Amino acid sequence: IGIITAIVLSSQSAFNKTLVLENTAYDISLTLRSAETYGIASRGAGLQSNVGYGLHFDENSPRSFVFFADADPPFVGSCHVPTTAILNTPAAEPGNCAYDPSGGDVNVDTYTIGNGLYISNFCAYSSSGSSCASGGSLSSLDVVFARPNPTPFFGENGQYAQQANAMCLALSTAAGNAHRYISVSASGEIDPNATSCP
Repeated sequence: IGIITAIVLSSQSAFNKTLVLENTAYDISLTLRSAETYGIASRGAGLQSNVGYGLHFDENSPRSFVFFADADPPFVGSCHVPTTAILNTPAAEPGNCAYDPSGGDVNVDTYTIGNGLYISNFCAYSSSGSSCASGGSLSSLDVVFARPNPTPFFGENGQYAQQANAMCLALSTAAGNAHRYISVSASGEIDPNATSCP
């Protein structure tokens, strides 16, 4: 009876950890979907209208992330505005596609990841390859959605990364023995069941 009880309790504990990991991956994916919805719906922030919304992930804060409005004042040459655009046209959306609270971005919310889970890695992809936080040169990653398309914009290390077109997050348990992967594709598809990050 003691052996059977130990096996059942061990299996139950492993099942609970897997379930918590899965639920947290879905929660992060739903927050990404909220940012996408806000950005495409032209929701305003502060004094700016038609702003993009996104999430900011930082290697130094693996147990939290920031949901923000990319509300930097519009300027020619930003990620949304072609260099030939006139700033007072409808296409001149604010934002620089990177989290910049000192530049006018609005912190909508800061989410804390509980239950001993943390973001163990994040990567940005481009046609020339990938850059990652774990063992790489990426210290922060931003994903921003803005009207009119669900196509995401990415910021790497606080700067707009024009070549980046997709991303992946690795969510891990404290013991590092279980992982879930969340991806955002070039088309804006958010997948909480991605197979892996590099």
